[in-house]
Amino acid sequence: MISSTPVPPVVPAGRMARDGQPVLDLPNGLELRPWSREDADVLVAAGRDPAIRQWNLLVVESGRDARERIERMHGRWRAETGAIWAIARPGGEATGLIGLNGIDLAGGSAEIIYWLLPAARGGGVAVEAVRRVGRWALEDLGLHRLRLCHSVANPASCRVALKAGYAFEGVMRGALLHADGWHDQHLHARIRGDAQSAL
Repeated sequence: MISSTPVPPVVPAGRMARDGQPVLDLPNGLELRPWSREDADVLVAAGRDPAIRQWNLLVVESGRDARERIERMHGRWRAETGAIWAIARPGGEATGLIGLNGIDLAGGSAEIIYWLLPAARGGGVAVEAVRRVGRWALEDLGLHRLRLCHSVANPASCRVALKAGYAFEGVMRGALLHADGWHDQHLHARIRGDAQSAL
């Protein structure tokens, strides 16, 4: 029998927009903070990094392009469709990006995205940032499911996902077009109620 009762939204509309984007703490003196116009040069540098361009399809041609992109980040928070943070030391320059794309408050889901500049790689920062954003999204915001996807040719992102507690769920064939053609992607996910130790 099909119920005539509508399914309520997992997270009510307005839950993000009514509050400012929070600053989230990370270990080792790092934090996650909203991007600012002063971070434009970092986005330009990221757009020139071969690994970031390869796996994140990030193209930032100029400071103006970067500032417009940062304004869109703030707009996506207000529209409740995205939440993007800079990874940085308090008062310092951004060294990476972590965030949620495709936020669906009613359906209770989002996708985790991230990248790090070369100087920030290899020290576990990505794992800690993924854990922290996941904790905020599932516990504070109230989403039900987070997914993390990456090319099957990117084993470093697979390690990050697994260390951060995102279970491998399968392969999505021909899921994302890269400069060298279509890539299959691994799908990892975490749902509210999964063992809390990884967060």
